[in-house]
Amino acid sequence: MQSKGKNEIMKLGILVNTDRHSKHLTGVVRAALSKGHEVIIFFMDSGVKLLSDSKVSGLCQHPGVSMSFCDYTTQKNGISKEGICGDIVCGSQYNNAMMNHEADRVIVL
Repeated sequence: MQSKGKNEIMKLGILVNTDRHSKHLTGVVRAALSKGHEVIIFFMDSGVKLLSDSKVSGLCQHPGVSMSFCDYTTQKNGISKEGICGDIVCGSQYNNAMMNHEADRVIVL
């Protein structure tokens, strides 16, 4: 993979598979957006529990942020999809694969 230049826009992928790092997640997203980068976030496993945190789910309102979550793990964790913002895509591991394909870099929280 070629390195991005200092001022080039990149797509940052964030895989959220735990519910322990909401402050880090929101901080990284805001920092990336402040530099003009795009952010793709995918929630799975216990990370779907963060979708009930308004600070986390509210990230979908920022231009340059796209979010999706694994439908299977919301069901497995007893998370109601009714309370999740409609701008966050209810998906599958396909969305995770697409994030990994589209992102220049991916971090896991």
